[in-house]
Amino acid sequence: MSDPQGGPQRRDEPEVPVQETPAVPGGGAPLLSVESVSKYFGSVIALSEVSTSARAGEVTCVLGDNGAGKSTFIKMLAGVHRPDRGGIWLDGARAEFGSPREALDAGIATVYQDLAVVPLMSVWRNFFLGAEPRRRLGPFSLFDVAAARRITREQLAAMGIDVRDTDQPVGTLSGGERQAVAIARAVYFGARVLILDEPTSALGVKQAGVVLRYIAAARDRGLAVVFITHNPHHAYPIGDRFLLLNRGRSMGDFGKDEIDQAELTRLMAGGAELEELAHELARTDGAAPPESAAQASRLLAEDADELDRE
Repeated sequence: MSDPQGGPQRRDEPEVPVQETPAVPGGGAPLLSVESVSKYFGSVIALSEVSTSARAGEVTCVLGDNGAGKSTFIKMLAGVHRPDRGGIWLDGARAEFGSPREALDAGIATVYQDLAVVPLMSVWRNFFLGAEPRRRLGPFSLFDVAAARRITREQLAAMGIDVRDTDQPVGTLSGGERQAVAIARAVYFGARVLILDEPTSALGVKQAGVVLRYIAAARDRGLAVVFITHNPHHAYPIGDRFLLLNRGRSMGDFGKDEIDQAELTRLMAGGAELEELAHELARTDGAAPPESAAQASRLLAEDADELDRE
């Protein structure tokens, strides 16, 4: 079996002993620690010796292009896959999840890119989907609709989310608003670690900004947020720690004081590979080659904008 996030690597690495107490970069104890995790699908290495951490009240950004291993990383944290090597620690204790339900019960909530919502149902109905508040009426247990409506309004307001009417179908909300409802739901149901899978993907600049503000609101509520993205321009303003993945391997795990946005963008864009590509493109039209990867990145972005205008 293969995994599209794994890249064309082969399982031929020597065994490395896993330390039982993970070393954590920076100060303070993390809420979530990932230490030297590896995941194999047959002979394909989906992740190899990846480590990072997430602290309460901080945002850890996991960056990588398609095929970098981000999806496999998410699924290990969410209890879909178990790591073949390495380990995950929650509050200093080793966590071994056998299912997504076990991860959720431990306080790890995952909001996937495709959002598990029913478009034709109301906002409040989606908010409590599968976890409806109940009230007793004699021998019967009934769905407490009034409580569901009230709590939904209160929780959205507490997160600063402005929804015109919680009775409106969730499908009428913008992409950013739907993400915001999913984040508020996770916070209400007791998440301590919030994993967000590409929440700003396919959103315009304004809607992406809306989502980033709600990520900040979740962070300020004391959650440890793991923000999965391929966009360093979205990651850097909100992030406190940055893990870069490339074909299942870590390119580095940095605190914000260890890397600036230009370097993060350069690493994410491919560094030397980007310079080589930009040199090739420059030679085809006679333009002078770029002097750095950062300049190469800007030139390629300008070329892409020009193609879009055409």
